[in-house]
Amino acid sequence: MQRSSRKAEPMKIQVLFLFLLSLLWGAISQQIQYAIPEELARGLRVGNLAKDLKLSVQELSARKLRVSSENFFSVSAESGDLLVNGRIDREEICGRKSECALEFEMVAENPMNVFHVIVAIQDINDNAPRFTAKGIDLEICESALPGVKFPLDSAQDADVESNSLKIYTISSNEHFSVTTKESPDGSKYPELLLEKPLDREQQSSHQLILTAMDGGDPPLSSTTQIRIQVTDANDNAPVFSQETYRVSLQENVPLGTSVLQVMATDQDEGVNAEITYAFLSAPTSTSLLFNLNPNTGDITTNGTLDFEKTSRYMLVVEARDGGVHTAHCNVQIEIVDENDNAPEITLMSYSNQIPEDSDLGTVIALFKVRDQDSGQNGLVTCYIQEDIPFKLESTSKNYYKLVIDSALDREQMAEYNVTITATDKGKPSLFSSTSVTLHISDINDNAPVFHQASYVVHVAENNPPGASIAQVSASDPDLGPNGRVSYSIVNSDLEPRALASYVSVSAQSGVVFAQRAFDHEQLRAFELTLQARDQGSPALSANVSLRVLVGDRNDNAPRVLYPALGPDGSALFDTVPRAAQPGYLVTKVVAVDADSGHNAWLSYHVLQASEPGLFSLGLRTGEVRTARALGDRDAARQRLLVAVRDGGQPPLSATATLLLVFADSLQEVLPDVSDRPAPSDPQAELQFYLVVVLASVSVLFLLAVILALALRLRRSSHRAAWTCFRRNLSSKSGPGVLPSYSEGTLPYSYNLCVASRLAKTEFTFSNLKPEMAPPRDLLCDNPSMDVCVSNEDPQIVYDSSFASHFVLVSGEDKCVPHTMHCTENGL
Repeated sequence: MQRSSRKAEPMKIQVLFLFLLSLLWGAISQQIQYAIPEELARGLRVGNLAKDLKLSVQELSARKLRVSSENFFSVSAESGDLLVNGRIDREEICGRKSECALEFEMVAENPMNVFHVIVAIQDINDNAPRFTAKGIDLEICESALPGVKFPLDSAQDADVESNSLKIYTISSNEHFSVTTKESPDGSKYPELLLEKPLDREQQSSHQLILTAMDGGDPPLSSTTQIRIQVTDANDNAPVFSQETYRVSLQENVPLGTSVLQVMATDQDEGVNAEITYAFLSAPTSTSLLFNLNPNTGDITTNGTLDFEKTSRYMLVVEARDGGVHTAHCNVQIEIVDENDNAPEITLMSYSNQIPEDSDLGTVIALFKVRDQDSGQNGLVTCYIQEDIPFKLESTSKNYYKLVIDSALDREQMAEYNVTITATDKGKPSLFSSTSVTLHISDINDNAPVFHQASYVVHVAENNPPGASIAQVSASDPDLGPNGRVSYSIVNSDLEPRALASYVSVSAQSGVVFAQRAFDHEQLRAFELTLQARDQGSPALSANVSLRVLVGDRNDNAPRVLYPALGPDGSALFDTVPRAAQPGYLVTKVVAVDADSGHNAWLSYHVLQASEPGLFSLGLRTGEVRTARALGDRDAARQRLLVAVRDGGQPPLSATATLLLVFADSLQEVLPDVSDRPAPSDPQAELQFYLVVVLASVSVLFLLAVILALALRLRRSSHRAAWTCFRRNLSSKSGPGVLPSYSEGTLPYSYNLCVASRLAKTEFTFSNLKPEMAPPRDLLCDNPSMDVCVSNEDPQIVYDSSFASHFVLVSGEDKCVPHTMHCTENGL
């Protein structure tokens, strides 16, 4: 309608303008009327304006006709027709008016005239009824009675008269109907009528379509939606979705874990449907374990659930609406066992001390296991670690015994820390362990063991009595008395009576003490058998050998064996042929040293000589040789003083005097060399000497045999035999041992025999066994020798390795007085 009023204002201005023009020109024309329907297309003919104004077509251009309402109409200059020049909308121009017309003026010039034109606009059904709101919302209580009316918003139709809104209809339903009512202003509105009671619980809302229809041909219509919300009345009690709720819940779930949600519904709504939940007659313990949300019905845990304490809970929940209505349900909670308990091991009994000789299968400990869980979670198996001499055996349900599985040895392992582990079959499995310490007690099953297979000790002679010379040590891995070792001497190669005077051993420490000073020349070595014995029962023992080697010290001076002094203490003499050439072996100084090694390494030195330069002396051999030929001015008698030194530090020495006579025969030199008056009967005196010598030799021979037998019985390693060899034969037996030199460097004797009718003698030396030979560097490989003279061979025979040469002047068939021993040849 506003749009129509706005469009009418220009029309009024135009009418006023025409009116003023008419006043100005003083001319008022006649009124012309037309009638056309609205919404004619542009260019359509309204009427022949030239004809109605009684103007010819030729006058139109001259009169210059103009239309005041050019927006709607125009005049055709060719035909004089009034044409539609724009859209003509009756509703826009006149709004809701029942009659609508456009009034405008036509102005003509030459002469000027104004013509009033009225064009009536006829309505067409070009507008359908229209609801201003998108929908209609109603709230109707379910307790409303049938016949109640509810006015509804009306629709608007811009058309008029028959084209305007005529009737309202509603979509088919069983509860409502609609009637068309007319308001005092003539507009029509719909009214909703309740035909049947409502039930919000069955249908809480209704959706209806309201249709407004006009009277046009064809009729136009529009629709809108009626949304009816049925409001509640508290006419229903709450109802649970289940009478009994069942749920399974793992034990030990965290605090606040949701168990389940009970749900009660009330067909009412609003305050009437506001339901609150609560436990009904719940035990205090249950209320402490579970929490119920009064608004949502959520049940959550409020404590720790333990299957082993309670496996099932029964709860009663009450639901109450906003009124007085209530409902009840049961909640059954099954607690599902979790493997939350490790097996328990209880030691019933066990033996702490186990003898190491215990039999296999001996029970050491008895224990039982228990698991508070159920099912697979409560099934328990036990085991112990590997590589120990024990095993587990199941005796009955949940009982196990620990038994010996293999031999025990305390010396290898004195203590076992046995860990017993019990594991259940839950997922994941749990286990627990307990440890028992088993001590293996000792038995005397180990003999003492010496730290060395044998002992060798070197002791220098002349040691101080009571000094420790060695220590043996044995260990016994047993404990206490079974491992306490004592030492003793059980055997020796010394005589039993003499053993105690030589050595002793400390029973506690194993230290061996010398009870006396050892003499290398008397005892070079001896061997002991020591025993280590524990104090077990029965006692066990072990033996070991201890060899004592007595080292030599330079405590013996050299002793000259040749040349020896005569029976009266005078020095004997040696003859040298006057025709002896340089290098001729005159004699040999023979000396021995009871020491050994370097201490017996002898050297020979000339201290004095009556004729220096006539003789030479071997430094190591002691051989006296002519250094040059004998001259006429040289004296027939020569005297040499020889010193024999050993190699000890400090060295010890001895001296020997050599009387050398240059002569062709013994008879030639005897009167000159004797300081005593010649006997009245030389032949008788010589025979006397022979008898004395033979007696002496026989006595010495017997003594030597007796001593040799005694030594053979006493010491198997020092055996000697006396013998005299035929010429050119060497003895195969060991050399004879002189009583006073049995421990010296040269433990052998020599035999000297002189035959008649020989100007020279023969010396043959016995062969030495390798073990009895002195070192080759001692005496320049010249040991003492056995010397024999044969009456058949005047030549001097040299032993390739041991021979020494002596030259004696032979005259008559007799033995020289200074020989040590005389054998069968020549006597």
